[in-house]
Amino acid sequence: MIRSIALFALLLASPVMAQTNIDLGGITTNPNAPVEVAADSLSVDQDSGTAVFEGNVLIGQGDLRIGAARAQVVYDGATGGIASFAASGGVTFTTATEAAEAQNANYDLTNGKLVLSGEVLLTQGPSALSADRMTIDVETGNAQMEGRVRTVFQQGN
Repeated sequence: MIRSIALFALLLASPVMAQTNIDLGGITTNPNAPVEVAADSLSVDQDSGTAVFEGNVLIGQGDLRIGAARAQVVYDGATGGIASFAASGGVTFTTATEAAEAQNANYDLTNGKLVLSGEVLLTQGPSALSADRMTIDVETGNAQMEGRVRTVFQQGN
């Protein structure tokens, strides 16, 4: 699941990453596939380089779906690429086989860290992990969970 969440962060990454297919933990997606965003409203501020989607935000690419009440994209003024992405208000990441929930998600492309915070819950089939906060290094896929970590691992039948 950690790699699935990191997948979204990779989708936002540099144009170099957009040139190849990504296969993480059995989930394959084509970063060249269209990214669809739906929301009740969109505000763009050219001066600050931000775009804010609000109200029933749904982001999808391939099998990956992200939902939130609010999503903000901040662009790097020098390169025009995305500098950071933040989602809040009950964030969900789902694929065909896995899901993650948190109150907030913040991805800083400059340091490659994705942070989920507030009632983090990861599920894969009957197995689950929960914590107050999870930090993922998007390049390595390594993650650290903090704050009353709990887990349930289901063994094979």
